[in-house]
Parts: sequence; structure tokens; C-alpha cells
Amino acid sequence: MKFDTPAGQNPVDRMRVVGQPLDRIDGPHKVTGTATYAYEWHDATARAAYGQVIGAGIGKGRIASIDTSAAERAPGVLAVVTAQNAGKLGKGRMNTATLLGGPEVQHYHQAIALVVAETFEQARAAAGLVRVAYTRSRGRFSLEREQANAVKPEGKDNDDTAVGDFDAAFAAAPVTLDARYTTPDQSHAMMEPMASLAEWDGDKVTIWTSNQMIAWGKGDVARTLGIAPEKVRLVSPYIGGGFGGKLFVRADAVLAALGAKAAKRPVKVALHRPLIANNATHRPATLQRIRIGATPEGRITAIGHESWSGDLEGGGPEVAVQQTRFLYAGEHRITRMRLATLDLPEGNAMRAPGETPGMMALEIAMDEMADKLGIDPVEFRIRNDTQVDPEHPERPFSQRQFVECLRQGAEKFGWDARKAHGSVRDGRWLVGMGMAAGFRNAPVMKSGARARLDGDGRITIETDMTDIGTGSYTIIAQTAAEVMGVDVDRVEVKLGDSQFPVSAGSGGQWGANSATAGVYAACMKLREVVATRAELDPATAEFADGKVSGGGKSVDLADVAGDGQIVVEDAIEFGDLDKRKQLSTFAAHFAEVGVDVHTGETRVRRMLSVCAAGRILNPKQARSQIIGAMTMGIGAALSEELAVDETIGFFVNHDLAGYEVPVHADVPRQEVVFLDETDADSSPMKAKGVGELGLCGVPAAIANAIHNATGVRVREYPITLEKLIEGLPDVA
Repeated sequence: MKFDTPAGQNPVDRMRVVGQPLDRIDGPHKVTGTATYAYEWHDATARAAYGQVIGAGIGKGRIASIDTSAAERAPGVLAVVTAQNAGKLGKGRMNTATLLGGPEVQHYHQAIALVVAETFEQARAAAGLVRVAYTRSRGRFSLEREQANAVKPEGKDNDDTAVGDFDAAFAAAPVTLDARYTTPDQSHAMMEPMASLAEWDGDKVTIWTSNQMIAWGKGDVARTLGIAPEKVRLVSPYIGGGFGGKLFVRADAVLAALGAKAAKRPVKVALHRPLIANNATHRPATLQRIRIGATPEGRITAIGHESWSGDLEGGGPEVAVQQTRFLYAGEHRITRMRLATLDLPEGNAMRAPGETPGMMALEIAMDEMADKLGIDPVEFRIRNDTQVDPEHPERPFSQRQFVECLRQGAEKFGWDARKAHGSVRDGRWLVGMGMAAGFRNAPVMKSGARARLDGDGRITIETDMTDIGTGSYTIIAQTAAEVMGVDVDRVEVKLGDSQFPVSAGSGGQWGANSATAGVYAACMKLREVVATRAELDPATAEFADGKVSGGGKSVDLADVAGDGQIVVEDAIEFGDLDKRKQLSTFAAHFAEVGVDVHTGETRVRRMLSVCAAGRILNPKQARSQIIGAMTMGIGAALSEELAVDETIGFFVNHDLAGYEVPVHADVPRQEVVFLDETDADSSPMKAKGVGELGLCGVPAAIANAIHNATGVRVREYPITLEKLIEGLPDVA
């Protein structure tokens, strides 16, 4: 199905099932332990052995020698895989570093060996017997030190942008801000580690894994192993969190396959927690400079955003300037990104890449500018709203309810009660309110599905779409039920298998909208076949209550299928509507904090997010997405930071004891409001996605609330107590 004109009225608009707050259909499986995660396929294969990954002990250099003899003699050991015996390996299109290092070492904890044994304990013990000697090279481990050597990254998506004459307009502006902000390296810290179980059948390999993008993963496994894609099967029906860290194949999948080949039996591998930080991808740190010029009345005349980030050679930048190109008006504007080569573990996508660190800076800058102007921060943003792409004014937004988000949020949160900075006390706590905009683009991606009608009237949907804890099973079932006119319990959804049609996968806020649109396309094709078999006009046939009707005739879907099955397959292919209009989502985030006047400890007291994100496919699940993202925003604002050892190049706090994420006691009362919105330019579903939007801007809202509470402005995340305490008022 081609989607190249705005959606008109269609079966989804009935909203009998779609748009309803249904419970997750995968919930019972997860609470009863019958949802099978990557490390848990006990019945899929016989006699699975265990692999233990060994990570490099240096950040840059070469392996001078590796002695595996003691490990090979250890009890239970079946094989030891290294670059010396693994055969020729390629590199995945989505990987920056090779997944099995040697003799070159590109970063600390790069996988350099896998020990395979009968039990996990034997594999772990034997891994400790492997002796590696290294020749170290001087590495580049500090973004601050390498900033001067940063260059413009390759690729048209990374081009500098310029509209008007920024330098002249900024110099002439009556009120200006020129400030520097920093965001740290961050870890995904998902609950389920990267894990895989691999089994060979002749020259074909099946990998049960934890991966967000099945088609990408299948292709990159094939490229790495040097085999044809049709000889690779990936299976990933349940994923215990990914946040972008599982968008791409990691060492666990490739090493499980290599280990299984060497041991001649199935092998399972999980990356232990330190390897998730140092072997897998992470959100890279940024240095950002933001300049804003405005009139005394609060109209932005010049806005410039520059960002520096680092990655391994061949990697890409953190696109932190992305939102600044679209969010606020301003006739004269620039954005620039620069990329430094660093020998740290690979930087790549983490939930809302680009906008999350970008808005951590931009939305503090907007707050600072509002203070300079003496204008309320909400009002300042309203005055600089735009209904067109500021870089291309001829291109309107498809939907933009940003101002409505701000106004509804301010009213509901009680923003008018906000006081001057540092003026509200509650016992030992300084109390303040802050807010920030939320923004995330709404991309779409071709997505396919297979739809089957059985003789009992049940519908089965198969697609390689994944569920990373976001509720894909449920919204896909709701879509099929709505389009086919059946109850949702008459729909079975099968996900996460590369033998199914290729979908959009989970990531980038494109997953829900694209994948359900693909299911819509398949079900519309199924409707056509069913109506034709029932001798009805497909254009006018009605599907409801398990029947197809028209012209005074009504037939049960089960009777149309008869003793067999009707199977169709289709995909949604998007045209150029996103070129003609800008598709984006918007939010207004509000936070109230208390800061201990004695210690500088910050406690978030309450939060509110008001979101405009197209049709909300399942309000209950969407709310869960937003409050989870808000919680991640608390961590980004107050605690999450990978500490870099700049002498040997690794993240020191590479476990959940040292890398501090929010816990239940840190999470206050959270409220979420969704504005009523449908976007006909987005897809037949008229949806957009919310997974990233709930995070973008939240850390800045907390930072701005801290400033309102204390009068102390911190521009370096996370905002820990030592950055506040010197500026707090003297106490007896």
C-alpha cells in the first residue's frame, strides 16, 4: 500500500478498539514467566553450552600474545574462540568497531575471546585463566581535550545549516545570551542484558537474541560471518528494554554463533553488566554552545546552536542541534556539529538521540534568556512559536499544538503560583518550579505484515516488529481487530522473527506508527480478498462483529475462510508527505523540586507532561511510555554519568552500583495529558509515536526548577549536590 496522500476516513477512525486503554495482551506472559527472553530458550535447543566473553584490558593498542592453553584444559571447556581461530570476519553496516577484536584493540572491553563450557560457572572460571599481553598505544579519551581537533562529520544529514545573517543579527540584538553547556556519557542500563543463544543447522544459523531491529540485525550478522542473509534467522519476541542499545547487533550474537560453530552445539552468551557500558554502545557526551539574540519584547532574532561530540574513527556525531532547527522562530539562525575522534567505547543511539542532550542545553538557554528579558518562561516560548519550518518557511508543520501544550500544562500545574528564584521554603527545603519544551520528530519507515484468517474466524498477524516493553503486541492486535471488525481476543500477534515480513522495528519513535500502518495495509488487503470471496463489493463492505456485510447480506468471517485459510501480505510504503510538511511531536514538561538548603540534595516532588503526538493508539500504554521517559529524565538531570578514566580509556562506574539510575523512592507524582489530535499526513493510523517525546526536555525542566528553587544556575549535567552547595544561602 502506498501512502502518498493524506489519510481520509478509514476503518481506524471508528475507534472501537484503537484508542482504547486496553491492558497489555503480553502482560500475563510476563508476570507468569512464560514470555521467553533471549537467555531463556530452554526448550528451543538441546544441551546448550555457555559462553563467557573476555573484554580487552586496554583502551587502545594491540594484543601482543594471547595464551588460552590453561583455559582449554579447564574442566568442562569445549572451545575458546579468538580472532586467531574464528576465521575471516567482516563488520556489520551498523557497527563502528569490530565485534571480535584482535590483534588491534579499538576500545576498552572490546570482545577479544569467548570461552565456551558445559556450565556458566565453568566458562567464567576458565575465562579467568586466559592470559593476554598487550602493547599499549596512546589513546584519545577526553572530549574536552580533543574539542579543538573536532571536524565537520561526513554525511548530508550532518551539514551545517544557516538562514539569514546570524553573526550580524546576534551582534545587533538588544538582549543576548552566549552560554556553554555539557552533557555526560550515559549508559542504557536496561534491565535485560544483551544476550543470545545460537544454533547451527548445517550452514544455517538461528540466533535467539535481544534485538530491536530484526532486519538490520539479520543483515549485519550475515555481513560479519560472511554468509548469505537467507542462512541467518533471528528470533526476538520479547525484549527486556533496549533504549537504542539493541538497535544493532552486538558481540553477544556474533560470539554465540562463533562459539556454537566451534563447540558444535548450541551456545548461549550474555554480556555481563560491565560489558554493557564498555563493550556495547552508549550515549556520547556533548559540549554545546548556544547563542540567542532577542528584542526587549522577547522576539528571537538570532539563534545559534553548536555541538561537539566524539566517537571511534568512522563513527558519527550526537546530533544535538536537531531540535533547534525546528522548535522556535527566528529569522537568523545557524546550527553546527563537530566530531572528535575518541578511543572510548562506541557512541550511538540512546533513547531520543540528539534531542535529549540537545534539549538539555537548549531549554536551559531558553530559561536563561527569559530571565534576562524579565518574561515568564512559558510566555517567552509562546511568543516564539512558529507554524512553519523556520529553515524553510514554505513548509508548514502538519500539526503543531505546542502552544496548547504550554497553556494547558501551565494551568494544570499551577504555574501562576511560581515565585521568584530562591524565595520559597518548606522547612529545610528550597522549593522551585521549572518547565521546558518537549520536541521530537515523527519519522516513518516502510513496514510490512502478514495477515491470516482461519476457519474459526481468528486473525493472525505476523511481522518482524519487536516489543521492547512498549506494547507492540497490544497496539498491533488493536489495529487488526479494528480493521477486521473482530474482538481483540480474536487476534493473535506473532513478532520478532526474521522469517516474518520486514517491519520498521522498534526505535526512533517510528515503530508504533509505522508498524501498525503496515498491519493496517495487510488487513485492508485481507478485507478485499474476504469481501470478494463473499461476493460483496470490497469498496463498500462493512466489517463488524466478526462478519462482513453489504447489500443486505451478512457472512461470518469464519464461513468465508471455510476449512482453509486466507493469507495475504502487504507493506505500507510512505511517499513524500514528510517532505512537503514537517511531521513532529510536541510537549510541555513541568517539574517541582525541593533542594535541601544544608546539603544541596535535590528531590523531584511532582511532574507533568502535556503531549501532542497524533492519535494515541492506546492511552494506557502511551502513559506508561511517557512516565518511564520522565523517570529517565530524572536520572539524566540528577545522577546519570559514566565516569571516564582518561588515563586508560574506560567507564569506571560500569555497573548498577556505580551508575546511578532513579529508583522508586526518586520518582514523584507524575501526570500525563494527551491532547486530542490526529495527523492525516503521518499515516493511515494518523498517529505519530510518543516513546522519545516523554524524555526530550525533561532534564531541563528539572534543571530550571532547581534554579528557581535556589537561584543557582548549573550548566553541567548531572546536577549533583557539589555543583549547588557553594551557591546555596548561608545557614546557621
